[in-house]
This record gives sequence, C-alpha cells and structure tokens, in this order.
Amino acid sequence: MPDVLTADDARHWALLTRAALAARRTELDDLNVFPVPDGDTGTNLYLTLDGALETVADSLGATAPADLVEECRRLRRAILVSARGNSGVILSQVVGGLCDVVEERQARTVDAALLAVCLVRGAAAARAGVGHPREGTILTVADAAAAAARKTADAGGGLAEVSAAAVTAARGALAGTPDQLAELADAGVVDAGGAGCLLLLESLHRVVTGAWTQDDPGTLDPARVGDRDEWHRPATSGAREPEARNHGASAGDALAEPDHLPAHGGPAYEVMYLLTVTDAGAVDVLRARLDALGDSLLVVGGPRLWNVHVHVDDPGAAVEAGIAAGVPERIRITHLPSQVAGRAAGGRVGVVVGSPGPGVASLVEEAGGVPVDLGADRPGASGRVLAAARATGAREVVVLPGDPAGLEAAEVAARAAGDEGLALHVVPAVAVVQSLAALAVLDPARTVGEVVDAMTSAAGSSRYGAVTPSADGVVGTALGEVVPTGAGAEVAARAVLERLLSAGGELVTLVAGSGAGRGLADRVADALSRERPGVEVVVLDGGQPDSLLLLGVE
Repeated sequence: MPDVLTADDARHWALLTRAALAARRTELDDLNVFPVPDGDTGTNLYLTLDGALETVADSLGATAPADLVEECRRLRRAILVSARGNSGVILSQVVGGLCDVVEERQARTVDAALLAVCLVRGAAAARAGVGHPREGTILTVADAAAAAARKTADAGGGLAEVSAAAVTAARGALAGTPDQLAELADAGVVDAGGAGCLLLLESLHRVVTGAWTQDDPGTLDPARVGDRDEWHRPATSGAREPEARNHGASAGDALAEPDHLPAHGGPAYEVMYLLTVTDAGAVDVLRARLDALGDSLLVVGGPRLWNVHVHVDDPGAAVEAGIAAGVPERIRITHLPSQVAGRAAGGRVGVVVGSPGPGVASLVEEAGGVPVDLGADRPGASGRVLAAARATGAREVVVLPGDPAGLEAAEVAARAAGDEGLALHVVPAVAVVQSLAALAVLDPARTVGEVVDAMTSAAGSSRYGAVTPSADGVVGTALGEVVPTGAGAEVAARAVLERLLSAGGELVTLVAGSGAGRGLADRVADALSRERPGVEVVVLDGGQPDSLLLLGVE
C-alpha cells in the first residue's frame, strides 16, 4: 500500500467520489428530510463536485500533467462557485479545507500525518461556515472522521490506517445521527449529507487500499446498486419510511399517505448567490442581517469571493442584504414548499403540461401533473417550464407542451435542466388535446422510458383541431391547416370534426374555451352523437381564452 497520496491519487479520489455520488444520488435524495425534506441532497452533492471537477479539467486542459498544489488551488475556487444547496455549500468547505492545507504547505504528496491535518481543516471549515451548527448532520460525521484520523496519525498509523479510522468513525457517527435529530428518527433515516461525506471517505480508502468497502461489485453501477440497509431504521412517531424503501409504489399510493414525508414548516424560500466584496467587515454585517431574516445560514469563502445560502420568507430582503455588502451574482431563489409538495406527490416520473386555461390546469392536477402557462404573450416560458419541473419533485420529468411555441420553450428548458440535475423528456404534443391524450396513459409505476414511449404514442395517435375567433368571425383548423367552413362557430366545429374523422376515430374530445362557454361544445357533441352514434364524445371545460373550442380525435 502507498505511504503517500500523489497528485494522480488525488485525481482518482475526486473521480471515484463523483462516481459514488452519482451511483447513490437517488438514495441520498430520498434520505433528505433535514433541514428541508425537499429530496435534493444527493443531487446537490453530485452537481457541486461534478461542476467543480469539470471547471478544473477545462481550465487545465486534457493533457496537463498532474500537479497537486495547482489543482487544489483551482478546485478550492471551483467548488465554491459550483456549490448547490445547503449540502453542496458544506461539501465545498470540506473540500476547500483539504485544498487549503495542500496549498499552504506546497505539498506535492500527502502522507498520513498531513491527511489527518487536511481532514481536520476540512471539518473545521465546514462547521465555521454554518450560522447555527446542528449535531446529527454532515458536520458531526466530518468531525468524527477528522478526530479519528488525527488520533490514528498521532499514534504513528500509516496512510491506510488513517483512512480506515476515518471511515469507521464516520460510519459510527452517521449511524447515530437519528439519535441526534428528531426529524431523522421520525423518518427512519440517517442524515443525507452525512451519508455523502461517508462516500467521500470510503472513496479515499479505496484509493489508498485498492479495496472497496462493500462486497457488492456493482457499488458504483447505478443500474445494480441497492439501498444500504444501515442507512435506514424503523421510523418513529408514526412516520412512514421514505420513498427509497418503496421505489415500486405508485403516485396514487404516495398521495394516499400524507405522512409520507415531514411537512415543511420553516421559511418559504431558499436564496443562494455568489458575492464579491472588497470590505471584509461587510461580510460580518451581512451574516448578522441574514441571520435575523431566516435560518440555514451559510456564508463561506473569502477573502473576496463568497457563497451565500439562507432560508427566508422575504427573498428580496436577502438579496438586498447582499447588494449592500458587495456585488451578488448567480442569484437563485427556490420556493421550498413547492419542492416538498412535489416530492410528497411521489412517483419516479414527474409530468409538466402546458395548460392555457384554468379548466385544463385542473384536469392536469387531477391526473397528477403540474400545469404551466406557456402563453405566447407571456415572456419567459422556458423558465416557467423549469419551475414547474422543479415543483414535481422528480428528477425525471416528462413535458407535454400543448402548442408549437410551447414545444420550443420546452426544448430550451430541457437543455438547461441538466445543470440542475433534472432530466426533461419533451413529448412532441403540439395541441392541448394531444397532451390530454398522453396524460391519460400515465402510469407512475413505469420507468421513464416506458412513460415517454406510451405518451408519445398516445399524442401521435390524437388528431387535433380548433375553432378560434377572427376578425371575420371564426376560423376552423385541422392539424394546423385552415378548413373551409360556413358561418358560425358550430358550423366551423362540425367541419373540422368531419376532416378529423375522415380517417376514422373512436373517441372525440371537445375542450370548451372561455369565449364560448360550455354551450357550443354541448351542441357540437349532441349533433355528433346523432350523426355518428358509434363515436364516444367527451366534453371538458378548459377555460382557454384564445380558442372557442379545441377538438381531438383518437
């Protein structure tokens, strides 16, 4: 076994940790009940490290020789900038503390004694950055690992002994976190951030010894990895065990059990931003102002660049405090209750549906989807798609746009979603009736691939039309083409249906707009039932303002 860690070993450690976080990302998300049960700890830890490593690799170039000091210097800044969420910011401090020691000592290798110093510095930096530290968190796990590493190094232990001591202590501390935080005990889980810290240390031990800490050869294969039983225990206070233990449950099962997750009772918004300051005293003032506004406060970094994280009810005041202290950028505001509600809705696949009217939105919500207004007269449609995707609480989200402009906005959102750990799958539904047809085949128990295939097939099998007001009266369209009609909305609707039914059809859906009310749809439905008694007709109140009637044929 090696006596020291080299620059190549450090690279291996970083990459192995990233792989471990990727493999355990969903499980860590499902462990996440503190400080907010929004199910994003695993995603935030992974994206924090992944973004930092990508930045360092890009800045050095693919062929750069390994240089421990230079890479630690770059990683320290990169991970501060890429940090996401409460857990990501704390991880940035753990890693930043390790890097600080290497840079200060200009260390080209790390022996057992220096590794212990690094772990102690990382744990201390993480704790120092938290406004009000709580035990039973990643801080507890990092402290235990650091103390054990230092004790072993002081006793003359080698690199493998120090890394083993850190892992053993971290496991013990992690197992005890439910005894320190009631929220964890109630949910029957260990702390998610602490579990992420353990993966960091286990990856280190594997680099040092060449042996993984579990017998499972698929530990780093997300397709084969299983839940770690030691991260779960029987829940207390009537709370049911978290979703990680019941991946086969349907969305309906989860919705039927309101105690599936703890309710969110804290501040409503998470605010994060990077802050550049020139006056060190301004940071102390900022901490005090933010501390008075909310909780989960972290202000880390320095001396010029800082990462700020806080949960507040007044996000504007939190941003204004940053402006008073320096120059904030990359401002991110997240509505926490929406995240919690979306997660509690359960299901492995979320669905976002373009909903042009209140009636359509209600139909979408009843079916388990999240409605979003993609109106062409409102800017920022792609941003609204992203916000709706976050509100599902799922990492895999199907988007049903419902119109051509919405399709373009959804595709833009899908490209941006990867930066947040979301995978958006856009089904090319260009009409509301196509979206409703696709939504009707949603089966939360299926995989995302199966859901996308089923929805794409359903949308593609639905022919669509519309009757819209115009300067000359009304216009009827079928599959996007104008249909010659006589005067009046009812005549136009019947002409559109004739075109759509020319290729056959068993089910007709009529979605009434706000301009015509239910009367037009009912009259068209009655006439169709008389003329084609073998065709089933469904009338829905959509409330869409831009069309008198939307028509679909399946």
